[in-house]
Amino acid sequence: MGVEDEVLDIQRKLVKINSASGSDQALDLLKTLKSLKIDLDILTKTHIGKTVNELRKTCDNEEVISLSKSLIKNWKKFVPASKSSTSSNSSQSSKSSAKSSPSSSLNNSYKKSDSHKNDSNGGSSNGNKSYSSSTTTDAVRLKCREMLAQAIAVDGGTPEGCSSAEELAEELEDCIYAEFRNTDNRYKNRIRSRISNLKDSKNPTLRTNYVSGAITAAVLAKMTPEEMASDEMRKIREKFVKEAINDAQLATAEGTKTDLLKCGKCKKRNCTYNQMQTRSADEPMTTFVLCNECGNRWKFC
Repeated sequence: MGVEDEVLDIQRKLVKINSASGSDQALDLLKTLKSLKIDLDILTKTHIGKTVNELRKTCDNEEVISLSKSLIKNWKKFVPASKSSTSSNSSQSSKSSAKSSPSSSLNNSYKKSDSHKNDSNGGSSNGNKSYSSSTTTDAVRLKCREMLAQAIAVDGGTPEGCSSAEELAEELEDCIYAEFRNTDNRYKNRIRSRISNLKDSKNPTLRTNYVSGAITAAVLAKMTPEEMASDEMRKIREKFVKEAINDAQLATAEGTKTDLLKCGKCKKRNCTYNQMQTRSADEPMTTFVLCNECGNRWKFC
């Protein structure tokens, strides 16, 4: 089934929905619409914008209303591009149809698009870019994009020929949002870790690799803290791991309690010791001692 057929099928279902009891079904259909790649041609043929706008006016469910508004705002970017070729014929027809057609409210909302969004979205239909960021009105997502852009441009912006910090931030945020599909704590924690590592002055390699394209947004969105860490941080973590392993081995080995050994730290004689062969077989065993009072550990041969 093509996108146009799928949109028409969703439109038929939306028209039949009872506004009082079909909120859940309407919400599912709107989410499906949001995931489809709808262009100006499909909007013109199916008139899905009119149907969604009417649903927004008649439905009492706040989530349905919010998602309807979001879809309408996403679709409005296609209208300015089409007006340039028909400006001479549209001035009179728009006045005559404004009062009679419910779809006029949708067209009017399209016209209110600010110039910044028109510029950023106007080239998305030319097919030259491999990535096109999604438009969102969610305040949390917009703030996250802003902070990601600041982290990417922390050293003065991106080099000439590379995507702008804002475009890179939108692409990265889109990939993170696509995994969680909401802005809960998991989403926010993922955003925070990317921001922290991207603006880390001791780890410029990560930022450079992302800006240059060596690391894609999809990869960076799912990298673990260990994978994003600088070489210096990796060495420190490896050292901590080795020390933790040694401490665990010493702590878990069964020992013998004794009062013959005195702790050099707390001066008490409540100790546990065990012996391990750490050298060649003809050498004496190494004695490891643990103070049961203060936790001090030491060894002697």
